[in-house]
Amino acid sequence: MKLGLTVGYSGPRVKFPIGLVKLAEKLGYDSVWTAEAYGSDAMTPLAWIAAQTSRIRLGTGIAQLAGRTPAMCAMQAMTIDGLAGGGRMIVGLGVSGPQIVEGWYGQPWGRPYWRVRDYVEIMHKIFRREGPVSHQGTEISLPYTGEGTTGLGKPLQSIVHQDHHIPIYLGSGSDSMLRLCGEICDGVLPLRFAPSQMPRFRRAIEEGFLRAAGGKGWDSFSFEPGVSVSVTDDVAAALQAMKPAIALYVGGMGHPTLNFHKQAMEQQGYADAAARIEELFRAGRKQEAAEAVPDEFVDEHALVGSPARIRQRYQAWADCGVTALHIGTRQEAAIELMADIAGVNTTPRLHSADSAPDANAGG
Repeated sequence: MKLGLTVGYSGPRVKFPIGLVKLAEKLGYDSVWTAEAYGSDAMTPLAWIAAQTSRIRLGTGIAQLAGRTPAMCAMQAMTIDGLAGGGRMIVGLGVSGPQIVEGWYGQPWGRPYWRVRDYVEIMHKIFRREGPVSHQGTEISLPYTGEGTTGLGKPLQSIVHQDHHIPIYLGSGSDSMLRLCGEICDGVLPLRFAPSQMPRFRRAIEEGFLRAAGGKGWDSFSFEPGVSVSVTDDVAAALQAMKPAIALYVGGMGHPTLNFHKQAMEQQGYADAAARIEELFRAGRKQEAAEAVPDEFVDEHALVGSPARIRQRYQAWADCGVTALHIGTRQEAAIELMADIAGVNTTPRLHSADSAPDANAGG
């Protein structure tokens, strides 16, 4: 199984753990992943990381659709990939939620399914560079012909020639988005994934494969979930330390009528706990909200404990059909342990336009 390192987004002072990224690259990790919410962006840190590394692939996990037009997203991805030597960039996209889309970016929430479809199709057209790009979409069109237009816009073709394939992944958890992802994307970053959930994810993605032309299947599609890892002798304390972040996302990262993280928890059989977490968090009782997160829910989504316990619990992730596992940790020991457990290849990978993640690499 391949491994990725999740570094996420920055806190109040812009800072990323470049030492851990260099260690991961040295140990044979395949990729490093940034994120964005409403602070540091996902793209800029990858250029900085690229300048200090030589092989590790560079992924956004995720870049918010509302944060940039599809043309700008493609431009940033091609620029970073070119500066990094080619064949290293992966664009992970996500819709975020109405509170950020409308509250931070000042854009309408609209119809996310159709916005994702238009966004990805426009990026594909830009990357392929088969001619000036035009797109008559449901949510996004090029050239723009809506309110306020001058009528002077015309289809344009990228100046940059993209020589290497840039995969597009989608951060998703709903069946409709998973089907869309299977149809038009190169991979998925599944939301709040646990190995027991693979049958539902697999079913929806395979329905998407059937919609795609050319017999698309798992041999050309990557399934890359994230997992928090903590090497410790105190499992209970480690699980407790992970609960505040879960409570934040389940209880407060979204609106009561639309919260994808809460929905994911409900889908996994924790509806009562999710409701209680949200109730407490929105009442300002954040510590109680964290305490309401069940230990077993945290444990299902993490690898925590002694090296022996982590090794044993890793097997469920390896056996369920995951292509790559994105490791969330700030521990050097955890990064080293996961490299040993997964048996990652430390031989430098040759960049190729035809190279693609192996969806059958189950470990």
